[in-house]
Amino acid sequence: MNVSRNSGGMGIIYFAWHGKAQEKAEIKGRLRDNWRLFADKVLDEGKPAGVNGVSRLWMRDDLFVCFALPQERHDRQEERLLEIGSDLQLDWEPRFMDAAFGGHVPELRLHTGVSFLDGGIDSEEERLYDGIKRAIVHGQSNDAAIRSLKRKALEHILDERLIQSVYQPIIALQPSVDALFGYEALSRLTDSRWFDGPLGMFQFADEEGLTYALDRLAREKAIEGSAGLADGRKLFINITAKIMNDPTFSPGQTLLLLQKYGLSPHHVVFEITERTSIEDFEAAKRILQHYRNQGYQIAIDDAGAGYSSLQSIVELKPDFIKIDRSLIRGIHLDSMKAHLVRTFADLAAKMDIKLIAEGIEEHEELNHIRSLGVQYAQGFLLGRPAPFPV
Repeated sequence: MNVSRNSGGMGIIYFAWHGKAQEKAEIKGRLRDNWRLFADKVLDEGKPAGVNGVSRLWMRDDLFVCFALPQERHDRQEERLLEIGSDLQLDWEPRFMDAAFGGHVPELRLHTGVSFLDGGIDSEEERLYDGIKRAIVHGQSNDAAIRSLKRKALEHILDERLIQSVYQPIIALQPSVDALFGYEALSRLTDSRWFDGPLGMFQFADEEGLTYALDRLAREKAIEGSAGLADGRKLFINITAKIMNDPTFSPGQTLLLLQKYGLSPHHVVFEITERTSIEDFEAAKRILQHYRNQGYQIAIDDAGAGYSSLQSIVELKPDFIKIDRSLIRGIHLDSMKAHLVRTFADLAAKMDIKLIAEGIEEHEELNHIRSLGVQYAQGFLLGRPAPFPV
């Protein structure tokens, strides 16, 4: 492999097959007989778009492709390198499997890893060797190039505060006339290229150890966007259970932000999702009591769909329970769902907790949950998420 320095930058992409399927002699044999022929043919037919000076190096069945990148900012070069690696992996993996095996092979994946060649190393041999090592390390995890791109995208979202808040009405169910009680703040992405909606973004942030930062940004944007919330109305802000371990999750910082936008803790209900379990209830109770002392209220979200709904209700004694839409959908046609919601209503009444039914989409659902003693409701029937009304 000849490595030239007369370009904006040099990159390496590493390709190697991983997976338990290779333990089968037939799979291993077909890989050995076909993989190099396939990759060489594809590369001979045309270089990846946007690169020059493509060369390749084989180490047994592992392929290293080296090429020159255009002269541009380093961060854009890095993004381009990751995009090329990701695009080739997504293109080559199914094409090779179809050609060599006649279709998808479970537990067999084409891994890719990327690296820049270090311009600070004088020896061309050492420079290449160092780049190969770093590409191999990067490619050990599945979908490494895609994950790196998503990580960069998430960091960009955090740095540039690229989240928008929308607000879904929560309606108080009066005996005769329904009235606006408050809003749930929901996060939306300005660019959905890398994440399948906000939930996918938050799941990825959790995997990457960025939950605290993303949750904090979403909380701040929710407050910033709701300036002018009338007295007596509530702003429901989602937080994950684990966020209570965040050392920066302090009532002081949230209070200053609320005051900046003319709000107070009495406007805010922290909505704890039930899709992640609470591991230390004693610690959670201490933290939440500290918030209650400031005037905030607490809601348990997704009740009926999480891991420990009843325990969370009994231990944390929330001010509100939000009944998951899975129990509300078609409740007027399902006696078991109605019985479960009635059980929630009886428990809530004994504990002085208010119920909010989520996901109301039909008038029959609304009428039925009202008859079961549910005090509040939200859903598309009552109002879709939208920018805060001015």
